[in-house]
Amino acid sequence: MGSTSAEHEHENENENENGKHSTAGVGRRDLIKRSAALGLISVPTMSFLSACASSGGDSGSKAKAGKKTAKNPLGVNETAQMEFVLFDGGFGKEYAQDAVKIYEKDFPKAKVKFSATQKIQSTLQPRFNQGTPPDLIDNSGAEQMDMGVLVGKNQLTDLTPLLDAPSYDDPNKKVRDTLRPGIVEMGQFDGNPVWIMYYAYTVYGVWYSQKALDSLDAQYPKTWDEMLAVCEKAKKKGMAGWTYAGKYPYYIPFSLYPMIGKVGGREVLDAIDNLEPNAWKHPAVKACFDAYYELYKKGYILKGTPGLDHIQSQTAWAKGKALFIPNGSWVENESANVIPADFDLAVSAPTGIDSSDKMPFGTIWASGGEPFIVPAKAKNAEGGMEQLRIMLSEASSKNFTSKVKSLTAYNGGTTGISLTPGLKSGVAALKLAGANVLNPRLQDWYVQLQKEQIGVAGLGEMMAGRLTPAEAIKKIQGFADAAAKDTSIKHYKHQ
Repeated sequence: MGSTSAEHEHENENENENGKHSTAGVGRRDLIKRSAALGLISVPTMSFLSACASSGGDSGSKAKAGKKTAKNPLGVNETAQMEFVLFDGGFGKEYAQDAVKIYEKDFPKAKVKFSATQKIQSTLQPRFNQGTPPDLIDNSGAEQMDMGVLVGKNQLTDLTPLLDAPSYDDPNKKVRDTLRPGIVEMGQFDGNPVWIMYYAYTVYGVWYSQKALDSLDAQYPKTWDEMLAVCEKAKKKGMAGWTYAGKYPYYIPFSLYPMIGKVGGREVLDAIDNLEPNAWKHPAVKACFDAYYELYKKGYILKGTPGLDHIQSQTAWAKGKALFIPNGSWVENESANVIPADFDLAVSAPTGIDSSDKMPFGTIWASGGEPFIVPAKAKNAEGGMEQLRIMLSEASSKNFTSKVKSLTAYNGGTTGISLTPGLKSGVAALKLAGANVLNPRLQDWYVQLQKEQIGVAGLGEMMAGRLTPAEAIKKIQGFADAAAKDTSIKHYKHQ
């Protein structure tokens, strides 16, 4: 994942969610992250932690502020150098280089020092310690710097001035008013400051072949009774209703969490994120756990699924062995080599229980990835923010989407672009959702809790039939309570 989140598992693992990509890159980064999450290897973070703990010396002087004008609302020094370090992943460098050219055109007397590396932490850690970091960093990849540490040690610039600046395209609109739902909140940890600008955007949900669904003479189910009926139709034709990444069952929440939010309201997910006592015992959680367990009980899960990894489950699904899979929008790119040309890939918001659900059908989980940061000790923080302002324009967003087949944080930028089936379906799903976009934060805030405990030890065991829903809920609530009492980890809450 290129961000702090598990989507982030892939969305930024290969950074090219929805288009052609290098599967080798995905696999390598996947392996590193998953191994780290499961405690199999040690990712080199401790040296960074200790480095950041020191305030470091300010060996470089800050650039003098420039004059604020309509064309220069952030007051960029027009002659100061701006340094930009990009993570060199599957999104490539071209989209960023194109945005740099715009910066250089706008500030012809300024020099931009641009570089790309896969070794973000080992390259930049010493510079943070010395007080000489770059002005803008794409903090992504296997060597991503720990965001919690950066925020906790006051190493980052608050990006609120960027968000409150006029958008690059329309002086009457603030940058924040042009962003997709959840982007601003994702950059917050405690309170109002926004420390991170997530640039890519992932849609989570239930992925399927529209061709396969049509072959069953069925519509995408909106209620759970309809879901069971569609799965029964599939079963009679020799196709399983569902599969998932059995070895990494923290994929299940990609559709389960927004279902819980749909059934019980977003406040249920907020309580879970906040580690509130008995949050997992809410009736909406029970209803959704019971529903998913029913898939197992009725034999609608592809045989052998608990033993499949993400690639194996996606391959089985792409080959028509299962109708539905919970996943994120990276799946189009990650499975491009096995998805048939006539598959007609589609994504939908999760099916609900019935008409008593608190939120309407279409309620979906979507959130940002690819985290960009401006260091607190940047010499030219205004320049770093201006570069982001340029990247959040319609033209730069379109350029990114057309080149790497992924959405950006900019709310639009797809008109006139030939979209791949999955991307087109994702855009339609977001349009249907409107304001009903959920953004659970467990996978950002408490990685071990989300992956190993809720995912593997809780949901994985339930979906394999080794725990009842009641037992799984009790177990997961115990994990959440332990995390809430753990003084060694920083706790966050929705504001």
